[in-house]
Amino acid sequence: MRSIWTGAITFGLVNVPVKVYSATEDHDIHLHQVHDKDGGRIKYQRRCEICGRIVDYEHIDKAYDDGDRTVILTDKDLASLPEERSREIEVVEFVPNDQLDPIMFDRSYFLEPDSKSPKAYALLRRTLEETDRTAIVHFALRQKTRLGALRVRGDVLMLQSLLWDDEVRIAKFPALDERVRISPAELKMSEQLVDSFATDFSPEKFKDDYQVELRELIEAKLKRGDAVSTDETFGEQPEGDNSGGGEVLDLMEALRRSVENSRSKKSTSKKSPATKPAASKEPAKKKVAS
Repeated sequence: MRSIWTGAITFGLVNVPVKVYSATEDHDIHLHQVHDKDGGRIKYQRRCEICGRIVDYEHIDKAYDDGDRTVILTDKDLASLPEERSREIEVVEFVPNDQLDPIMFDRSYFLEPDSKSPKAYALLRRTLEETDRTAIVHFALRQKTRLGALRVRGDVLMLQSLLWDDEVRIAKFPALDERVRISPAELKMSEQLVDSFATDFSPEKFKDDYQVELRELIEAKLKRGDAVSTDETFGEQPEGDNSGGGEVLDLMEALRRSVENSRSKKSTSKKSPATKPAASKEPAKKKVAS
């Protein structure tokens, strides 16, 4: 990994030099646009709407337009802002871990100690672990002032940028104000369904099926000289759409069947873990009344 930023965590008189690394990466296959007639790549030009010329990046500045006037901001202007010049991750408070709403989390970064002695780094990490708290920090990165959460993940300190409070929308839907009667029997059956799916979360069990299939499609087209039809690759599609038909079931019946199906799958899986279950030949599932 290559660090994207260097600075220091500061709280009180304590200074912890760190290097910052992106903690996640994109595994998607990146596609570009082409002309369907000849496969020529589609390119977008940075053309000035006043003079009509194509402009190089070195001559492009940022600007704010209020509708009547335009204020041009150069890189020098932006670099003059105090926040942009700061290389500090300033701790402003320590809060209980469970007070952070996951909806506020944005990007994640790993912090590596950047000094001859990692003692201050280790002390901060240990303190956060022992107190079960997260440090709320203030920092600037890539021309933006950011709020962040500094917490422990394994042996490393992790910095997660947070959305500002006014960036999180309020969910206000009329349907949520309607009174709904849920019977004890329905709640009990629903809890049984949840229990039948209950397990410990293991992220390695899951994979991005779309990206796997996309890669297989690309490889197949390459092997066949780019002459593969979609039908040949994925097989024939069933005629018509059966997802919308069927008798409407009541909620209790749907929950009961879901519990039974889940238990049946678990039982089959335990008896033959190495055998892949055969494709289901049952008719299309019936719709559940909302």
